[in-house]
Amino acid sequence: MHGNSSHSQYETVSAVSRITWIGLWANLVLATIKVVAGSIGHSRAVVADGLHSLSDLVTDIAVLVGVRFWSAPADENHPHGHQRMETIVAVFIGVLLAAAAVGIAWDAIATIDKGQEQKRGLIALGAALLSIVVKEVMYRWTLREGRRLRSLALEANAWHHRTDALSSIPAALAVGLAWFIPSWGLADLVGALIVSVFILYAAWGICRPALETLMDRGADAETTRRLEEVVCSVQGVKDVHSLRTRYLGSSLQIDMHIRVDGLISVDAGHNIALGVEDALYALGPHIIDVLVHVDPWMPDEHSDATECEPEAEDLTP
Repeated sequence: MHGNSSHSQYETVSAVSRITWIGLWANLVLATIKVVAGSIGHSRAVVADGLHSLSDLVTDIAVLVGVRFWSAPADENHPHGHQRMETIVAVFIGVLLAAAAVGIAWDAIATIDKGQEQKRGLIALGAALLSIVVKEVMYRWTLREGRRLRSLALEANAWHHRTDALSSIPAALAVGLAWFIPSWGLADLVGALIVSVFILYAAWGICRPALETLMDRGADAETTRRLEEVVCSVQGVKDVHSLRTRYLGSSLQIDMHIRVDGLISVDAGHNIALGVEDALYALGPHIIDVLVHVDPWMPDEHSDATECEPEAEDLTP
């Protein structure tokens, strides 16, 4: 059974690499600006936000390296392909985000009684505001391209951009408040803690679906119902049962049993199965593998079965 894909390996690697390289350089510049501006402006929230941007560099590198593996075609040792590598990269991104969040929170708590009266500089506020704008633009662009390419890891990296944009909001509010009222320097540390909560939430949102995929999560009930409808729309299919699905990265594998008229030839039954495959592959490039097992349908034996086409004409050659 042949798989289905509208994007060649070269096109996928090229598109993902281009998007990720742009994000990597943007992260490097922003991280440098925020760490320097936060240090000069005495803002731990902005420095923490800058360290978060540095963690983005590692995930960008993971995507750049990983895409060359998960886009590789199936081989003798990996007959189902390498798409699970994409899921592993997504888990790695989530775990790294969680580690960054814990580190930021620990630093804020450990220094909560230090330097609260220190005047915050507007340079730190400017860096935070710049980060909000740039990272939101990067999020929207990367997410759109990730969905177009159906790349789980690229979508995870997009959400990494979004958390960086969101985490800069409390950082900006905290440093702004601490600048107007120096005696409220504690607000800057509280801002760093809020940043860590944002990052932890994003980490869970990335890891949960990726871990479910590693555990062979299947399609939801609505998708399964739609697949059954498509199978039943193929002429000659009397019944579909034992339909199973599982995700490999963002791609879907499907296997099922169908019943066809038990009096037709093997060749006719095989052609019906090919029709089922073609109908499912037509749903989109995310359907990469379909396996159809053909069972005979006899009115006397399966009178209680649900027929896909009760009025179907006799297909006996």
